[in-house]
Amino acid sequence: MELAVIKNKLFEIGTIADEEWMKSLDDRKKNELTFHDLVRDGIHAESMKSADTYEKWYGNEKFYGGIGLSKKYIEEWIRGHAKNRIFLDYACGNGGYAVMAAKAGAELSIGIDISRISIENAKHKATQAGVQKNTYFLQADAENTKLPDGSIDAIVCSGMLHHLDLSYAFPELRRILSKDGKILAVEALDYNPAIKLYRRLTPKMRTEWEKTHILGFADLRFAKRFFRVGEIRYWHLTSILSPYMKSALPVLNFMDGFLTRVPLLQLMAWMFSFELLKK
Repeated sequence: MELAVIKNKLFEIGTIADEEWMKSLDDRKKNELTFHDLVRDGIHAESMKSADTYEKWYGNEKFYGGIGLSKKYIEEWIRGHAKNRIFLDYACGNGGYAVMAAKAGAELSIGIDISRISIENAKHKATQAGVQKNTYFLQADAENTKLPDGSIDAIVCSGMLHHLDLSYAFPELRRILSKDGKILAVEALDYNPAIKLYRRLTPKMRTEWEKTHILGFADLRFAKRFFRVGEIRYWHLTSILSPYMKSALPVLNFMDGFLTRVPLLQLMAWMFSFELLKK
């Protein structure tokens, strides 16, 4: 598809009036919008840094210091799939992977998110990185992107599928993916009982929908209705302990390199990744 056609469509989507945009969202999506506007608001986060409530809202951030292995894998995947292609950071948050794809030589790197504050943050990040000319960020519904059919060559879905109704999201992803396109999804895995307990004990960090839609193999089986499922990997079985064993992170990562390959044991990992390709 010609780049000009895609850019014109992006511009058209971006001109949808706020009132019309809000009318198109059901209550579940409005709750997601409100929640992510709040958690991505730097002023909100800063205002709570000295308060007891900060841990209730942002306490899980301490665990992300130990995700170096999966982060490196995503970065390498982007560098290998974004160059000279149309890239989509699907529910992009603050736009980090879209900016990375632009730096990797994407012809156009797009980021969509339901949160307007996230989009504003992403645009600022792209400008700071000097890639605003080949990036485009817009507020959009991931289950109804309005992007042209077959327009996207590479898509990263990082930690966001559990915020969506997959019966809408998977068909939409298949629709916008180009014939030879590929999707990388990285998601929390819903099997480790200790992690499941932590999620129940920290309700303010999640929306009501998110709490009950962490992914498992049933979701992968559902994905097979729409895609060929490619390589599956498991991440962070012991490195999730890094906030309490910071100096031991290299050892924990080394252990994870083996433990996450052991059948059944790998199901206790915090995250897993999988590729989706058009049938």
